Amino acid sequence: MRTGQLEMPKKKKSLAKKWRENLDLWFFVLPGMVITFIFSYVPLYGLQIAFRRFSAKKGIWGSPWVGLDHFVRYFEGPYFWSTLGNTFLLSLYSLIAGFPIPIILALMLNSFRHKRYRRLIQTVTYAPNFISTVVMAGMLLLFLSPSVGIVSELLGVFGIPSVNFMAEKSLWRHIYVWSGVWQNTGWNSVIFFAALAGVSPEFHEAAIVDGASKFQRILYIDLPTILPTATILLILNCGSILSVGFEKAFLLQNDLNLSVSEIISTYTYKVGLVQNDMSYSTAIGLFNSVINAVLLVIVNWTADKLSGTSLW
Repeated sequence: MRTGQLEMPKKKKSLAKKWRENLDLWFFVLPGMVITFIFSYVPLYGLQIAFRRFSAKKGIWGSPWVGLDHFVRYFEGPYFWSTLGNTFLLSLYSLIAGFPIPIILALMLNSFRHKRYRRLIQTVTYAPNFISTVVMAGMLLLFLSPSVGIVSELLGVFGIPSVNFMAEKSLWRHIYVWSGVWQNTGWNSVIFFAALAGVSPEFHEAAIVDGASKFQRILYIDLPTILPTATILLILNCGSILSVGFEKAFLLQNDLNLSVSEIISTYTYKVGLVQNDMSYSTAIGLFNSVINAVLLVIVNWTADKLSGTSLW
């Protein structure tokens, strides 16, 4: 272009042209979009069951409309505050206990010099994640058995009488949470290892020249690097704070600890599938999802204001 000649503005590409240019990418994501639509959006059609007295014989559209009766029944029922409180306490306890430990593990192993031992520690901490929930619950019930459990045997060595751990309401939440921390810490630290891999070695070399200790390098280089990742994961975890896993709670549940182990998901299973009250269980599940969505928006807005990192 000649000097002094005005540059002509570039024409914007049409949507159809952009579509044709990225056609291979659209085909690449198409299977995921189809699966997400089928399994995440199509089932939303059935949410109207929560506002009807559903009958399998009459079908969804043939079932009579009852409005908010099922929600009022749950809110005024004897299980509302107990299931909501148990779910919130268990999930909050799991978040407080389980969220920082993978970060600490990733920071410690990232600064560990011996690569062979670091790989060994990583393998050992990853392994529990591949134990299924049913097997994990069986291990807990067996190890903590008051008659044949290894914990009771160890207590007997020191002259301490055996304890029926699964019958102690004060111990049930601790067993649930810390067994989950042991099982998931190694696997949850993987994403933080990936974030730490992006730290330039030049930052650490410059800090060493300036006389920074290992703790100072972790505090001022590594930790700020993974802070955005940790913030995003914290937002996602807070957005599912009432979605405590059903399987483990149900498998560790018995009549003696029911007052602390009955959470929304287990109660929904019992009234929906055992008692065959599909409309009532759908209403409870919808209430749970709405609360999670509200919490996600609130936590995301708070994180955006405090740190500038958010989902949207």
